[in-house]
Amino acid sequence: MRSVSRSLAIVSALLIAGASAASAQRPQTRKGFWIGFGFGYGSYTCTDCGSLGSVSGYLKMGGTVSPHLLLGGETNGWTKSEGGETLTAGNASFAGYYYPQPAGGLFLRGGVGFSTISGSSGGATASQTGAGATAGLGYDLRVGASTSVTPVFNFVWGHPDTGFSQSILQFAVGVTFH
Repeated sequence: MRSVSRSLAIVSALLIAGASAASAQRPQTRKGFWIGFGFGYGSYTCTDCGSLGSVSGYLKMGGTVSPHLLLGGETNGWTKSEGGETLTAGNASFAGYYYPQPAGGLFLRGGVGFSTISGSSGGATASQTGAGATAGLGYDLRVGASTSVTPVFNFVWGHPDTGFSQSILQFAVGVTFH
């Protein structure tokens, strides 16, 4: 998994370097409907386990309230398969994205919703759902009139069962269409 993390860091650095010239030529405008998705690395931790690293991703969409504020729905997911067993965790949240400087790309995000955990082994599957929350930050690097490359760092927390909680630290790179 270190090679995945290292590769994501290198790709992100190249995207940031390449997109900086393009973003300087285009103003950061946000209005109307937006949608985005991304993939990356996630570190999963739970009450009964250590830290597990694997692939993660997100999907988000919503509407623009003001140049500073976007509201919408977001899903964050993480999964790992090993030795015939699969563990999948995720959150579905109502989220807000706050841009301190509307002309810039930096945003802070937070949301509340539901968390789920699902495990399968040998044909049997079990899952639980409960409360969830998420927080993070990211940066929209404008690469087109209405398209941004968006690196994000997210913290996803959930309490899908009594006495059990989980969290995911997620680093991903995505695309957002404004």
